[in-house]
Amino acid sequence: MDEEKLQKFVEAYLKKKGLKLTEHALQEELQQSTNTTTSSPVSQFDPDVVRQILAFSEFEDGPARYQDGYAKLRSWTYSSLDLYRHELLRVLYPVFIHCFMDLVAKGHIQEARTFFNSFREDHEMMHLRDLQKLEGVLSPSHLEEMEFAHSLRQSKVNIKICQYSYELLLQFLHKSQSTTMLGIINEHINFQVSPGQPSSITDDAEAVTLIGGSQESANQINQKEIHWGLLEDSLEERLEKAGGMALDSEKAEGETKEGEGDENKKKSIEGGKQGASIKKQKKDKAVSATVKSARPEATTVPTAPRVKPELTLPVIPTEVEQSILEDLRNRVQLSSAALPSVSFYTFINTHNGLNCSSISHDGSLVAGGFSDSSLKVWDMAKIGQQSVGSILQGENGTASSEQVAGSNGGKRPYTLFQGHSGPVYSATFNPLGDFILSSSADSTIRLWSTNLNANLVCYKGHNYPVWDVQFSPVGHYFASASHDRTARIWSMDRIQPLRIMAGHLSDVDSGECVRIFIGHRSMILSLAMSPDGRYMASGDEDGSIMMWDLSSGRCVTPLMGHTSCVWTLAFSGEGSLLASGSADCTVKLWDVTASTKLPKAEEKSGSASRLRSLKTLPTKCTPVYSLRFSRRNLLFAAGVLSKTV
Repeated sequence: MDEEKLQKFVEAYLKKKGLKLTEHALQEELQQSTNTTTSSPVSQFDPDVVRQILAFSEFEDGPARYQDGYAKLRSWTYSSLDLYRHELLRVLYPVFIHCFMDLVAKGHIQEARTFFNSFREDHEMMHLRDLQKLEGVLSPSHLEEMEFAHSLRQSKVNIKICQYSYELLLQFLHKSQSTTMLGIINEHINFQVSPGQPSSITDDAEAVTLIGGSQESANQINQKEIHWGLLEDSLEERLEKAGGMALDSEKAEGETKEGEGDENKKKSIEGGKQGASIKKQKKDKAVSATVKSARPEATTVPTAPRVKPELTLPVIPTEVEQSILEDLRNRVQLSSAALPSVSFYTFINTHNGLNCSSISHDGSLVAGGFSDSSLKVWDMAKIGQQSVGSILQGENGTASSEQVAGSNGGKRPYTLFQGHSGPVYSATFNPLGDFILSSSADSTIRLWSTNLNANLVCYKGHNYPVWDVQFSPVGHYFASASHDRTARIWSMDRIQPLRIMAGHLSDVDSGECVRIFIGHRSMILSLAMSPDGRYMASGDEDGSIMMWDLSSGRCVTPLMGHTSCVWTLAFSGEGSLLASGSADCTVKLWDVTASTKLPKAEEKSGSASRLRSLKTLPTKCTPVYSLRFSRRNLLFAAGVLSKTV
């Protein structure tokens, strides 16, 4: 080995270790040696020393350092004091996955599999779905092709930890000379160090979050002001104004009836005075209790601010308005102690053809979108007239009924809407139930009339399949989301979109992004907005649900409980409960009110309490496709019977 190669190896080793002063001194010494001698250079390095340096360097680059370094870190963490152990354990999972991906990136596939299988049991309880995805990484190219792995390598993990735990970790890394582990932690983990005692072990799910390179831009966008609340002169506000008068009139009527009853009893039997007075006292208590319980319902609405509508709102017919107000007056006030009644619609014999379902606001109509490009609507008022075997049937036994031209022919238990040329992926009713929208793989959206049983408009604009379409709470306006990576806002009276939201992939024609939420680690499948517009819930394919505060742009709390995809979410009428439906064949109810009203001490410390799971409602073998709270807070759900679950 000649002199130049030896010098290069030594310089490379010094540079790798960050020994800048030693490297600089060596270069000066070599420069002086070159200037003072004119003869052939004499080797100043012992070849045995160089070989040892190179061998040590190769070990540092070898796969064994990952196995040994992680094993030492794991052993030290599990043997730490109980007070700090749960905080230090947060570091193990990100170090584990990055050790594995580094081994794969350097071509040590077999060693990577051995490392992965040796320690995966430590993380299966909290990160099973992540591990299942990483199992498919078998070559360096997979790290670039798999979106999940690529995002992990390009992002940093935010970990909350107290000052003393942080110092303990650094002390161990330096003392054990675990340069490999130290490098991974420095490159892929961002510590949020807080003074004082360690955080509670119940906050572990919130203490580790994934942040990407777009976090700074997201924070800037989330600083923009947004307006949330109920629209001025809405039906809820009218009900609030009329609430006090209605309560007073009901109380007066009750007192009048009681007075008449007492007079009649006095005239009839003198001995019944005592019994009548007791009954009157009981009635007074019941009326006062009713008034007290009704007043909170009237005062729940004013908590939300009022927002002036910026767009023209549709005119509601007087009869329909009176019907809606009647429903709002009779709304059941839900809470953790008063859970909703649930009505579940089950589709049978669909032969895997049902793609989506939708329920009208009053539960009287149920729609299903099918792979054969058809949209079918069932009228629950007429369903009782049919035989039990035909209720909500999809494809089975419909050959003869397909010959019936109309929905009133007596044989077909549903109304058939045909017009799409591809599978129907989404359907949604307007608030009044007289219109229904459907989106399809043919890249179009169609508006249907449930009164005329006909297609009224075909909206074209998207270039690829339209996955979802939803009416606004007031009707008339609706939003669509497509495979062309755009979302569009439409109105029923125009065939062109009013707004096009194209994100960062191209110029935005109109419409401004005001919030970016980062936290989900898999595909987002469902969204729901609270009635007052303050909170948004989102569900993903891993079974996780995030509750977001739109005003601040932060995650209020993650909801863990589902074991499969969360396909649908719905808030109750007053926003106190959240219902979630999943492919794990369950409906879960969550308490929203308890989590959003934080004590001042918790707000200052930054620890947000989680939403409390109130109840889990399992089905036999029916994944939940859609949920809907009626105006009276009855919960409707729909799904398709699956024998494979």
